Amino acid sequence: MDLATLWFWIVAFFFVGYFVLDGFDFGVGMSLPFLGKNDVSRRQVINTIGPVWDLNETWVIVAGAVLFASFPEWYASLFSGFYLPLLLILLALILRGVSFEYRHQRESLKWKQGFDRMIVIGSAVPALLWGVAFGNIVQGVALDENHIYVGGFFALLNPYALLVGATTLLLFFLHGVLFVALKTDGPVHEDAHKLAARVAVPTVIAAAATVLWTIMIAAEREAPLLWLVIGTGALAAVALLSAVVFSLRKRDGWAFFAGILTVLFAVVMLFSALFPYVMPSTIDPAFSLTIANASSTPYTLQIMSWTALIAMPLVIAYQTWTYWVFRKRVTRKSIEGAPAHA
Repeated sequence: MDLATLWFWIVAFFFVGYFVLDGFDFGVGMSLPFLGKNDVSRRQVINTIGPVWDLNETWVIVAGAVLFASFPEWYASLFSGFYLPLLLILLALILRGVSFEYRHQRESLKWKQGFDRMIVIGSAVPALLWGVAFGNIVQGVALDENHIYVGGFFALLNPYALLVGATTLLLFFLHGVLFVALKTDGPVHEDAHKLAARVAVPTVIAAAATVLWTIMIAAEREAPLLWLVIGTGALAAVALLSAVVFSLRKRDGWAFFAGILTVLFAVVMLFSALFPYVMPSTIDPAFSLTIANASSTPYTLQIMSWTALIAMPLVIAYQTWTYWVFRKRVTRKSIEGAPAHA
């Protein structure tokens, strides 16, 4: 495996980390209207991710930086062509972060409800648009001979991309609800189990359709890793069904772990379907960006490889330690006994 191919999979690794970690953050935010029946319940739901949401979000910053350094042509074409969707994602993430910090600054019910709505919007928009973006990357977009996207915004809202967007929206929603069930007790815990059961059917249907359509795209393109696309798609399906079954049996830890595996296999499936391209062109295959023509110089990748060898274990260790420190449930009693701004 050459360094460019290695860094393609390192980029995939960081997006796996981001979608697994910030994915359940999005789901928790989207679950607020369903699980937050009063202020105590809403605080209990929000506090499940209170200590970790900002750390989870830094994975997208690292993923973007790695993409810029290892595949500058991919980064340039992606961020120029997908400017509006990525800007909407950025604004939504800012909206969500501000809401977490400001909702407790006043006792006014309207004040809190306004920020709660922004948390929901700031969670749902990225969950949908990240799927739309990756759906377009896998399917291919209108790149010209200069690797510039010429398709326009509405061309990005095609059936396959919207299906992938709906799947990520539902999958992150379920992922977050499973996390709430794992981290809470009392009425919120019970309501999370009921909500997971209700959202399971549409999530499974959307995910199955996405897997089948992705396999068809990879087969039509004669993707060299078609076997991996099929394999990871099947594993994602098995993991998703396992998460649902474990949730119904109230095995919260196993249900959430199966949800993690579902997201992991789904992202690997998308990157496997894309390989060896990074942005296929629908105008002419010769205009496509590939791992070979979009990567940085071998010397740059060599320096980055040594840096990653040192930094990545430290990042993973710190993330693991953080979750170990905040591993306990957020109990209703602890919320009721805490100040309203907690």
